This record gives sequence, structure tokens and C-alpha cells, in this order.
Amino acid sequence: MFAGKTALVTGSTRGIGFEIARAFAKSGANVVVNGASDAAQVEAARVALAQDHDVGVMGWRADVANADEVEDMIAAATRRFGGVDILVANAGVQHVAPIEEFPIEAWSRVLATNLSSAFYAMRAVLPQMKSRKRGRIILIASAHATVASPFKSAYVAAKHGLAGLAKTAALETARDGITVNAIAPGYVWTELVDRQIPATMAARGMTREEVMDQVLLAAQPIRRFVTPQEVADLAVYLASDAASAITGAILPMDGGWTAQ
Repeated sequence: MFAGKTALVTGSTRGIGFEIARAFAKSGANVVVNGASDAAQVEAARVALAQDHDVGVMGWRADVANADEVEDMIAAATRRFGGVDILVANAGVQHVAPIEEFPIEAWSRVLATNLSSAFYAMRAVLPQMKSRKRGRIILIASAHATVASPFKSAYVAAKHGLAGLAKTAALETARDGITVNAIAPGYVWTELVDRQIPATMAARGMTREEVMDQVLLAAQPIRRFVTPQEVADLAVYLASDAASAITGAILPMDGGWTAQ
């Protein structure tokens, strides 16, 4: 489906990002995997994809909260593959605390990683996409792009910001053969979700089982977690020609959470 195209997925050494990268590789795209952690983890993700799929796979360690590092990554991908045709801004972090106890540095880190990073990447790829008159930009938002939960002020603010960024960019690029959309999953079982459970336990005075049942799955009428593969499949569809008239959309994949 995507032979000759290149997909760059931020935050793609594990979790949702890795499944998205794998789905694009399976569909024939060259893939750029990215992580901010140690180089060995980025290389392990690159090797895993390269071994399983007959496509070009490039690994790049970059802190996407840093605009210069994002620009360097996209420049390197362009040199290697000739351009970035599909950008998936997936990188994200979380911090859970009441507003009055929320550390300033945590606020800044969540906003920079979850929101500013998408802007930096979009700003860097749009000129080349416009010159080719084709491009796909997919932001991985959250149900928290449209609704809120207590103790997640920075995350909710960042995800609301992603929704606005997607809509604005879609309007600016509507006649350039470029689509910009956001996927808004509910709770997906990943390390990011698992790591926030202890903080939610402390903030709400709950046990782990109570957080799982009364906070996480209680939000989703289907009473199960969304899978990373489901998110990846939607990303692949949005990047396809079949989705060329879908732009500026915030697409829920939340098991009915925001329908309530």
C-alpha cells in the first residue's frame, strides 16, 4: 500500500508507537523509529522491524521536546529516504497530581513532549509535503482531547491543544494534498498507563484494583482496554488514499467513553 513512502513515528520504540511503526512497515512503507531513551532501545526497535519486514528502517534517538533535535531527525530521514510522507506524532508522557501540588517542571515537560513536539515535527515536514502536493499527518491525541479527568491538568491541556493544532493545520493545508487528523483513544493498555496507576492510587486513595475498575475501565462502556493494534490500524487507514477527504477530524477510539 505504501511502497516508496516513508513514515516517521515519534515515540515508537514501544507501546502504541511501535505498533504503528510496525503496521506501516507491514504495509510497505519505510519507517523511522524514534525514542528519547538510550540508543540501545532505539536500535532494538529498529532491528525488530527490519528483521520482520522488507522495508528500510531507520532508528533515531531524539528528545522530541527539543525543536532542534526534531529538525535534525527529519533532515536525516529526508537524506536517507528522500522525504517524510507520513508523520505520526505519538510521543507522550504523563504526570498525575492535584494542580496545587503539580510540579512546574512536570507541567513543562508534559506540554513540551505531548504538544510542542507535534508542532515542531509538523513545522519541519510541511514544506516538503507541500512541494510534493501530498502528505499525511496523524496526531495521537486521547479522549482527553475532548473531556477531562481530575489530577491530569497538563496532559488534558496538551491533548486539547493537539486537537486545536490538528484542526488549524488541516485548514491551512486543505488544498495542498495534505490531511491532518488526530486519533483520540481511550485507555490503551501500555506502560504509560501502567506507570500512572500508583500516582492515581495516591491521589484518589484507591487500591490498584479499584483504579483499574473504577477509574480506567469505568470510563469505557465496552469495559476493556483499546489495543495498540486498533490504533495502528486506524493510523494506516488515515494515511491511505481512501481517507483523502478526511482532514481536521478528531477521531474517537474510546469504547464509547465520550459518547456518554
